[in-house]
Amino acid sequence: MLFYRAAVDLSHRTLNYVAGVIRRHRKTMRSLWRRLNPAQQALLVLVYLRKGETYAELGAGFGVSAATAWRYVEETVALLSARSPKLSQALRKAKRDGLHYLVLDGTLIRTDRIKADRPYFSGKHRVHGMNVQVIASPDGTILWTSGALPGKAHDLSAVRIWGILRALEQAGIVTLADKAYQGAEGPVLTPYKGKDKPESQKQANRAHAKLRGPGERANAQLKSWKILRKLRCSPSKAGHLCKAIAILQNHRVAQQAA
Repeated sequence: MLFYRAAVDLSHRTLNYVAGVIRRHRKTMRSLWRRLNPAQQALLVLVYLRKGETYAELGAGFGVSAATAWRYVEETVALLSARSPKLSQALRKAKRDGLHYLVLDGTLIRTDRIKADRPYFSGKHRVHGMNVQVIASPDGTILWTSGALPGKAHDLSAVRIWGILRALEQAGIVTLADKAYQGAEGPVLTPYKGKDKPESQKQANRAHAKLRGPGERANAQLKSWKILRKLRCSPSKAGHLCKAIAILQNHRVAQQAA
């Protein structure tokens, strides 16, 4: 096997943040010694999430077995995912921050493990994957991500399953969404549908898209972490991975703005 030096486009602040989470967990668990220290484990996990390398590649690069690399990733993703806010918490914070509206959008996390399972096939995207719902602020900051459902699930069905419509109505926050959410109850606003619409509806749709567009960049931010472009692990882990990456992405953006 050949070895080479490589880089990952993340800052030392992100590394220190993840290492701190791991260090506190080890202290709580009274873990006295491990093959990699917290900073090395944090770097291994960030490489996995950001670059999508396999466990065998990670193990070779960090001098541990593939099984150990897997355990490090599983542990850290669980720790980060646990820091993700509940839906009600995210909406309360949005109100406290004075956000005038939110953006709701679904994304499909592609997988390569379930070709024979029809429930995971998305007719919209023509690939197998997992459906994840994302709520973002108007500027694209990720506020909340849902768990994952099989890709066959329609976006409107997904928001009902996760109780998103009810939570938005209780919070009283206007939310913009695309045509896939037409028929949603509560304060969800979608574009007008159909051909030969009057000019007033066309103008309303253009304004809607202009307001919604920046918020939909949240999904692009998630998929800038290559692990989410095509999962090679169990599809059931898609939701936890999205939550963990949302925490890291928001921390990264906050540090860049500071």
